[in-house]
This record gives sequence, structure tokens and C-alpha cells, in this order.
Amino acid sequence: MDERRAVDRLKDGDIGGLEILVRLHQVRAVRSAYLILRDRSLAEDVVQSAFVKFYEKIKRFDAEKPFAPYFMKIVVNDAVKTAKHRERTVSFPDEGTENWSVEFADPEVGPQELAQAAEDRRRVWAALEKLPPAQRAAIVERYYLGMTEAEMSRSGASPPGTIKWRLHAARKSLAKLLRPQVRAEGPTPALAETPKGGNDHE
Repeated sequence: MDERRAVDRLKDGDIGGLEILVRLHQVRAVRSAYLILRDRSLAEDVVQSAFVKFYEKIKRFDAEKPFAPYFMKIVVNDAVKTAKHRERTVSFPDEGTENWSVEFADPEVGPQELAQAAEDRRRVWAALEKLPPAQRAAIVERYYLGMTEAEMSRSGASPPGTIKWRLHAARKSLAKLLRPQVRAEGPTPALAETPKGGNDHE
């Protein structure tokens, strides 16, 4: 059953529609939130809360619109709010990072290539951690979720100019942080291999 039918079931009061949406999108949503929060438990809480919010507002959701971009925007926005609320910096958990790297390893790639890819991921994640939450979110939306700048601003939460500025500032910061370390292709390829898929310092 596709998203559209699941949403229709929800609008009819059938909770089974939500179970389908959770099955289809929970994993990617949690990983998106994790890239912003760097805390798996918090990421899972954010996503669970986002599903509840969607269910509570289902009557206002336009079923003609695709569910995934709408829902992922809720997840990303809530993850940013949660990250900003936290006043201390938490490093990426080594165990979780290693597990996800193994989970997404390409079986056709040799040990040396896998080791280099894992090292690139570690460096990119460490650099990503140093960005303000809103800039991390912009990188996640653009390069992990594959959203266009128009899709990123469509919710009305941030105007197109702010999205462009965040992406520019985030890419500039990542390039500066990674320049002495990564190969010529830069930070984006390594970020793409991570688990799938104004002023920002406030």
C-alpha cells in the first residue's frame, strides 16, 4: 500500500495508516534527525513526536501533496529546535557511527576502500558536528535527503535567501574544516555515504 492510501486511511480514522507510514519512513527520519542531533535516543524521540503531530493534524493535511517531504520537514525543524535547546556539545557516539558505517558498506568494495570511506565519513561527521544546528539541518536536507532549495523553503519556516545563506555558510565552514584532511572531491561525497540516504548561531 502506498503513502496516499495510508494517508487516506488516517483521514478516515484508521490508525493502521499511521503504522504503514512509520514502516515506510521511520528509519530514514531517525537517521536524518541523528545527523542533526548526534544522539540516537533524542533522534528517535523527535521522530516519534513528529508522527504524533502528523496524526493529530491529519485533517488539515492536503492528501494531494506527497507525505515524505512534508514529514521530513517536521522532523528536521524539530531536530533543529531540540539541538538549539541543548546547551552542551555532545560528540558523535563512536559505537553508533561504526555500526551505521558497516550497515551501509558496499559489498563490492574492497577492505582498503572501505577503510578510506569510513575515515572520510568520520572526518565529515566531526566537521558537521561543529556547525550550528540550522546549518547542519541545511546540509542534511540538501545532501542527505536530496531536497532542492525550493523544497527546503516551501514550508515557510525560512525564506529562500536564508536557505541559500545557510548552505553557503555551511559549505564554506566544512571546506575550511576538511581542507587539510580530505581528498580533492571534498565533503559532499562522504556525507552522502552517511546513514540513509539570517544568523544560525542563536
